[in-house]
Amino acid sequence: MLPKTYCGLDFGTSNSTIALMHQQRPFLVPLEAGKPTLPSAIFFSFEDNQTYFGRKAIEEYQAGAEGRLLRALKSILGSSLAEETTRIKTRDISLTAIIGMLLGHLKHQAEVANGAPLGHAVLGRPVYFVDNNPTADAAAQTQLEAAARAQGFGHISFQFEPIAAALDYEQQVTQEQLALIVDIGGGTADFSVVRVGPDRAKLADRKADILATNGVHLGGTDFDRLLSLAKLMPHLGYGTRTTEKGHELPTSYYYNLASWHKIPTLYNKHTLQELRQLRFEAAQPALVQNLINVLEARQGHALAAQIEASKIMLTQQPLLKLSLPLLDTEIEITAPAFNAAITEAVEKIVAAVQATLAQAGIGPARIGALFLTGGSSQIPLLKASITGLFPQAQVVEGDMFGSVGMGLALDAHRKFQ
Repeated sequence: MLPKTYCGLDFGTSNSTIALMHQQRPFLVPLEAGKPTLPSAIFFSFEDNQTYFGRKAIEEYQAGAEGRLLRALKSILGSSLAEETTRIKTRDISLTAIIGMLLGHLKHQAEVANGAPLGHAVLGRPVYFVDNNPTADAAAQTQLEAAARAQGFGHISFQFEPIAAALDYEQQVTQEQLALIVDIGGGTADFSVVRVGPDRAKLADRKADILATNGVHLGGTDFDRLLSLAKLMPHLGYGTRTTEKGHELPTSYYYNLASWHKIPTLYNKHTLQELRQLRFEAAQPALVQNLINVLEARQGHALAAQIEASKIMLTQQPLLKLSLPLLDTEIEITAPAFNAAITEAVEKIVAAVQATLAQAGIGPARIGALFLTGGSSQIPLLKASITGLFPQAQVVEGDMFGSVGMGLALDAHRKFQ
């Protein structure tokens, strides 16, 4: 295989991939233990001063190694958090620089597989990094591009993630059709109406084939947060009140603890001091003490991982029991309870699908194929709600975590070969 100078890089909220081309076909680079996906996680170990990525990062953290774990960093792009730093032992490192470290690791792994440096890349991006804020959305892309350039990518292009998924889907299409691409990942839900076909795949300019693109900033980490708020956070005092005036306890602590990328913001002396004061005012101080115990033990990510695992398990079974030794309790979670927690978010995603069709100027009957990708597209309530809009369409399930990356490699081949 002759090495290429270009790749497709899908930096995801929950998982990332990087893809190369071989004999006119894309393939995903093995990134960790032979697997083509890398959880978008980084762990700075204070014990051996090493930096770990992906599953190994999570394993080190869960094994109790002292250090700092960060996940879901894509969610900070375009927000005020993107300009902040985090303390790593004696250093203050910007969160965008840490994103760069993740991109650099992906680049290195791909260069090992490629046998040559990679200077050109097509990076995936959601239709909207930030909803209803063009300035912040543009800033998010600029921040991601700067992080990639700092790792040695000299030539960078961007492609919408649902368009990349459409390019991957098109490889299996035998006749021209209108397809609705549904890409629901860890942080965003993105949609495109695209005219695909074997002849159209040969065209250099595909702008006329893209009838509509749309998206909403909702994805798997949001479903984690909603499930956590519904079933876990009440055991830490969420929704309870103060004794004297009956005010509800401040919700920001709970929202941050339930949000992957905001958990590290709670690990500081100031927050613990506030919570100790709040404990004296709380009608149920033992629950606030549970929250204090979680933060003192730095178990926020561990609890979030349990909630994420529960969400995944509930796609296959109707009931589970979540053991929480730190809280000395066990929580029962049912599929109906999960559905109730995410109903409003699902309705917003369905509305975005309908808005995509309106933007394209077509009705559901015009869609010949519904292409589903992204891990969150498998959540039963969400999947049923979307497919129910298109009873006549063929439902095609792509590589849940690889379709975007492979489509980005196809786009890179077209732009950089």
